[in-house]
Amino acid sequence: MNTLGSYIKKHWATYTMAIVFMLFAIALDMLYPKITEVIVNEVIVARDFHRLWILLAAILLIGIGRSIFGYFKEFTFDKNCITIGTEMRKDLFDHIQGLSLDYFDDANTGELMARVKDDIDKVYQMVGMEAMLGIEVILNVVLVLYFMVTINPLLTLLPVFCMIICGSAAIIMERKLDKVYDDISEENAELTTIAEENLAGVRTVKAFAREQMEIEKFRKHNEKYYDLNMKEAKTIIKFYPVFQLAAMFLPVACAVLGGISVIRGHMNLGSLTAYIIYSRNCTWPMEEIGWITNGFSSSIASLKKIKKIYEEHSTLEVNEAPIQVERIDGNIEFEHVSLCFGDKQVLDDISFNLKSGKTLGIMGETGSGKSTIINLLQRFYDPTCGCIRIDGADIKDMDLSQVRAASAVVMQDSFLFSDSIEENIKMGRRDDMTMNEIEDAARIAQADDFIEKLEQSYETVIGERGVGLSGGQKQRISIARAVSKKAPILVLDDSTSALDMETEAEIQKTLDTITGVTRVIVAHRVSAVRNADEIIYLKDGRIAERGTHQELMNRRGLYYDTYVAQYGPLERKKVS
Repeated sequence: MNTLGSYIKKHWATYTMAIVFMLFAIALDMLYPKITEVIVNEVIVARDFHRLWILLAAILLIGIGRSIFGYFKEFTFDKNCITIGTEMRKDLFDHIQGLSLDYFDDANTGELMARVKDDIDKVYQMVGMEAMLGIEVILNVVLVLYFMVTINPLLTLLPVFCMIICGSAAIIMERKLDKVYDDISEENAELTTIAEENLAGVRTVKAFAREQMEIEKFRKHNEKYYDLNMKEAKTIIKFYPVFQLAAMFLPVACAVLGGISVIRGHMNLGSLTAYIIYSRNCTWPMEEIGWITNGFSSSIASLKKIKKIYEEHSTLEVNEAPIQVERIDGNIEFEHVSLCFGDKQVLDDISFNLKSGKTLGIMGETGSGKSTIINLLQRFYDPTCGCIRIDGADIKDMDLSQVRAASAVVMQDSFLFSDSIEENIKMGRRDDMTMNEIEDAARIAQADDFIEKLEQSYETVIGERGVGLSGGQKQRISIARAVSKKAPILVLDDSTSALDMETEAEIQKTLDTITGVTRVIVAHRVSAVRNADEIIYLKDGRIAERGTHQELMNRRGLYYDTYVAQYGPLERKKVS
């Protein structure tokens, strides 16, 4: 993880520029009381009016200069914090994308969304507005106290005392708010998760008439979020009167005590006027210190959450000098591959050798490990033991991007992006795919008929996750997306489950016309794998049977039973 300091260091030049603008603005603030002192002593008291217009013009110029330098100070700090926020969000998103799939098995989307958006926003406010005000408060207080000491050292003990009280209150408030903001951040993630899940699964919620139950669940978390924010507000309210009272009390006390000094001849009237103006410059830091502490506490809580994500690392082994296979033909070899998740054995001693251009069918009961083999081939996980090779090279030694580029996969869950059909199909080769290739892929996937009937054809923008399309239509677009990638390995993970038998048969025929491609077909239907060069049947993570369709039918084992369950005994006699 890049530390917050590293982002600030990267932009040190603009931060320096912003602080210079701030110093000029504060210097003009310090100059204004001095000119006022001259006006009171030499113009009002001594009744020497010939310099009045010059002094008034100086005050006007100070106001203009203060506005100009204040503008550039604010703009520079804002630009820095927005830039740093953008960089932090990009780096966090890049880190999340680089995590292995096992992290996402446990993480929830709402929490990650809260970290990438809300928490980054709070952190970059800390390096922007909060940092600017914090630096300005410190510089302003130091200079104000210096000028106040030069006027009346004894009287300056009063603002110092008030600042000590305000600083102590701010520290106590920050400690109390630290735990509150931590809880608010967690509940914000939980609330975002519930909202995201319900919006994504709105059809399921309505189909099971769970609206009221989901509303109630959201209400409970929303009330908890409300309670935490009220706890924050109550904590702040307890301390803000201290800051406000000090800010209101100080100028009055300075005026009274300073007036006594003027009466006794220890100060002149101009010095008292300047001193009161300086005391006013002490009050706004006291008011702001509560806000700064509040924002700082919130930002620190968010930074802790972000650091937790950065503490997560991909479980995939990283090869510092990866092998770059010059040309991938599509030979796949699993050698005694096993995979465990904790104490659970998912795959046990899986071995097969699939030559380039051949087809492997994988069948088995739900949960037997069929899709896990695909995940291992894509190197979403690394096997607990054993070796997986593509064209003789261990995929652990290969560049990860080349491993995944070697395969075009149609997943069980046909995920489509909220974009045009054309963009969804060309996802695998977005930069160089022609429209003819897109249309050819759609034709192979039997998707061209329904696409061309749409009002905008391939330019039709589909809804989020493919809303508006049937399950079969989404699967056909997913198949077109995989085919158009033209990868040497084509993986179909139960990709025709939502299709009718006739459409599936047509797709199988057109896929068979594609030569030079290694196919791995995971399916529940015998019709999807019966023409494969080899079929393996998994049970409890192990290969229970293997062979061609006819060999497995003759064996009359698990595969045979599946065939009978799907086609019945009459069809069984014809085939066997």
